[in-house]
Amino acid sequence: MIAVTDRHLFDAEPDPEGAFLEALAGLLNPAAASALLPPRFLVLREKDLPEPAYRALAEKVLALPNPGKTPIVLHNFPGAAESLPVQGLHLSLPRLEQLAEESPELLRRFPLLGCSVHKKEEALRAVSLGANYLFAGNVFETSCKPGLPSRGLPWLEDLTAAVPVPVYAIGGVTPENLPSLLSAGASDGCMRSGYMELGRRLR
Repeated sequence: MIAVTDRHLFDAEPDPEGAFLEALAGLLNPAAASALLPPRFLVLREKDLPEPAYRALAEKVLALPNPGKTPIVLHNFPGAAESLPVQGLHLSLPRLEQLAEESPELLRRFPLLGCSVHKKEEALRAVSLGANYLFAGNVFETSCKPGLPSRGLPWLEDLTAAVPVPVYAIGGVTPENLPSLLSAGASDGCMRSGYMELGRRLR
């Protein structure tokens, strides 16, 4: 599956950033991460950080041992992604629309160009602008967005059938419900807390 980071799950640690980085180091070790599923790629989300702090954190993540060469995808900040040795950039649809108009050549630099979508129309728009994978959610209820109703498997099936690129389901995804997501047409699922908890155990 795809690992999506959340450093705030380590806020209670004596050294929150150090614990977070140690957890990511565990996930980037294919032998250790096989206790769950080695991540297909890792999205450094951390969307509450301003760009300078985000870039500094990304540099630390990229300095971690990565023997399996798990692709690292940055989130929201194209300037940071352009200046660092990463394989991908993940954007909201409004941000993708802005960059497609202002800097289309920048978007073409990334082998992995993703977009988060919540409707079939958004998925079609993102693909038309160059996104080569999508995060679609939230499929199930999730602690990341408490109180937000799930969109469900029929919604996911309708969306995946409409686009020619991989769709990764997000929102309440676990190894146990992954088969139902694959049956609905998803290429894989995204997991936040499950991977962060695994990383905590691997420290």
